[in-house]
Amino acid sequence: MSSRPPPSANAVNGGAHHPYNHRYPPHSSSKASFKGCCCCLFLLFSLLFLIIVAAILVIVLAIKPKKPEFDLQSVGVQYLGINSTPTPTPTPTPTSYGASVSLAIRMLFTATNDNKVGIKYDESKFTVMYKGIPLGRGIVPGFYQPAHSVRQVQTTIVVDRVNLLQTDAADLLRDATMNDRVELRVLGDVGAKIRILGFTSPGVEVSVDCAIVISPRKQALTYKQCGFEGLSV
Repeated sequence: MSSRPPPSANAVNGGAHHPYNHRYPPHSSSKASFKGCCCCLFLLFSLLFLIIVAAILVIVLAIKPKKPEFDLQSVGVQYLGINSTPTPTPTPTPTSYGASVSLAIRMLFTATNDNKVGIKYDESKFTVMYKGIPLGRGIVPGFYQPAHSVRQVQTTIVVDRVNLLQTDAADLLRDATMNDRVELRVLGDVGAKIRILGFTSPGVEVSVDCAIVISPRKQALTYKQCGFEGLSV
């Protein structure tokens, strides 16, 4: 007699699959490939970012940008008038008199750009002060300055009858009438940005602090000393 092999379990069960023969869900491979694509994109963007940063650093090191120079070149006195005015007090005294100041001065600034790239200046505001009291404000509109150039911009500050009281008024009247010397202070911040290959760098702020002396009799400037970012210029 020829021996036959025993029938398999699948044959006995009518060819049904064994309950323990599971297959992986078809969407698991899709998740793995999606994660792989995300990792590749992240690495690609990181590499591009590093390349851009390195290129910017190379350009900055090659150009070696310098801080912009913004200086008060001259001050022209168009008008300066000081009038004593009594303050409303029940019993007038010599110290109860104030003064009204009317002033018009033209300030000429010089912007120097020694860089190989252009500089974009924002709108700048300058304040004229007497003994810490603001008298008036002038505005210089924003402008663009090409590389290796010098540009002059100007603004006019008009003070229309600003009242000073008691001690400050007495000092101002004495300075104007007896000493012929009125000392003022010009303060302002200049915002500038360097433009490289169409890109604008973060803003750099330049502080201008000038002490000026005006002669009321001559209607002229007699002294000027400016500070540029804390350095004397």
